[in-house]
Amino acid sequence: MLDRVAVHQTRLRTPGLGLDAKGVALGAKGLVLLPSLDRLVAFLALYTRQGSLADILRSLVVEVVRSKLGAREVTFTCAAESSDRLDRIAEVARLAGGYTFTGTGRHFVQYRDAGAPFGYDIAQIIPGDASLALYHNTFSQTYDVERKVDLRSLLLRLQPHVDPAAGREPGVRWILAEAGLGPALIQYLVRSAVDAEVGVAEWPPASSFEDAPIRRYLFRLPAIPERMIPLLSTTPGLGYFVPTAPGAAVEVGHRHPVNLRACPVFDEAGLVLFRGREEPLEIARLPAFGDVGAFARIDVRHEDVRAAPASAALRPDPVSLSLRLLPSAEPWRSVTASWIRPEEIPLLRRIAYALGPETLRKTRVAFTAAGAFLRHPTGIEDIPVGEFFREIHPGLYLPAGYDAVPAVAPAVLHRALGSPSGQVLFIARDGRALGVTQDAFVPLESALLEAQSWTPVAAHSAGLTTALATDLPEVILGSIGIRPLRDLSDVPAPAMLPAPAAARDGQGSR
Repeated sequence: MLDRVAVHQTRLRTPGLGLDAKGVALGAKGLVLLPSLDRLVAFLALYTRQGSLADILRSLVVEVVRSKLGAREVTFTCAAESSDRLDRIAEVARLAGGYTFTGTGRHFVQYRDAGAPFGYDIAQIIPGDASLALYHNTFSQTYDVERKVDLRSLLLRLQPHVDPAAGREPGVRWILAEAGLGPALIQYLVRSAVDAEVGVAEWPPASSFEDAPIRRYLFRLPAIPERMIPLLSTTPGLGYFVPTAPGAAVEVGHRHPVNLRACPVFDEAGLVLFRGREEPLEIARLPAFGDVGAFARIDVRHEDVRAAPASAALRPDPVSLSLRLLPSAEPWRSVTASWIRPEEIPLLRRIAYALGPETLRKTRVAFTAAGAFLRHPTGIEDIPVGEFFREIHPGLYLPAGYDAVPAVAPAVLHRALGSPSGQVLFIARDGRALGVTQDAFVPLESALLEAQSWTPVAAHSAGLTTALATDLPEVILGSIGIRPLRDLSDVPAPAMLPAPAAARDGQGSR
């Protein structure tokens, strides 16, 4: 049995356990004990539905442990930091059928619940050299760590569930085509006037008996017409995927058991394609992409250009319109950048003190004469300063809540701006475009902290040598004898104070 922590209790027997500002017994770590891997998947699915693992990803450790009886269970360990975070984890763990503990080293005690609002303490520590000792109201058990479970490998092993409603919302799509279908699909998209980019990805041979690598065509489409969806989703040899997180996409009609956007474990420079009935495909680095319009059929005329008829000079001037931005009633999507004017830079400095480490690490910033430009791959809403922008094309941003008119495709707008390589374009509300070089964007955590000064202090050994060379005094205790005060001289009696004047007069009168 465990002891309940009382109000204002200061001494705890659990090693590494202390009290936070609320008086709750809390260690440096939180631990969730789950009976199996499928319960771990349920825990991750429940937790990532409303929260993100980004803040605890650095301290997250998933292990398979074994008790003395040989039973294998799974532990989910992360930094506790505060009782608010551990309260959230405990609620999800209770729903997933797990137990929540807190501790610092290898001793973990049950975390607080309705029966003990301030937590629990150990009545007696279990002796032994096990890697893990857990103390609960209903059991006390020791465990040995059998192996660690990599979160990214676990997500790759999970097979997506069938969900007909998944991926029906508009947005960017990926299409994977086998080598024989790639050229035909390119011509189909060109004839249909669909904006798309195409690249060729390679994988190692399927077996040692093959020498040539496996090549597939990878298409990136900003939008797909409704009439093409049945063809692309049902044709054998074509894979139709919807992006669910930076560096990950799931086949349309399927849903991954865990919210991948809340698990930032995939490299943004690559791509993982989760297929419904087959193993996922990993692309370590995205291939070079080109516009499918470059593959259009070209017809060369044999007539002499100089012999053109005179009527050609009478052709009217081409129609050209200036770009304008109008407010849109559509909900905001892909808000991943912001423009902070120079007068708002002091506000950014104050907000930076409250940002979390994951936000500082993933946010990129570029300082220019027009102000600071921030970019975050999953959303810039965590930094509430400046004017928000949404990405409509790789490297092209429009103000959030505005649409470009004429309503041309984002790729056409990008080509009209010259398709500059290595530049990130921001179109202001007045229609002018500002370009910032890719190399100018640096991590926000590297750009914020100014250089810190320090002063060298020289150490001298002379004082220590002198102190060590000084002889220590020797104290000897002896008997006090029969007359302990014989060495003291007579102490004169204290002088009498003069009597008050009234007393002197009274004595004189008597």
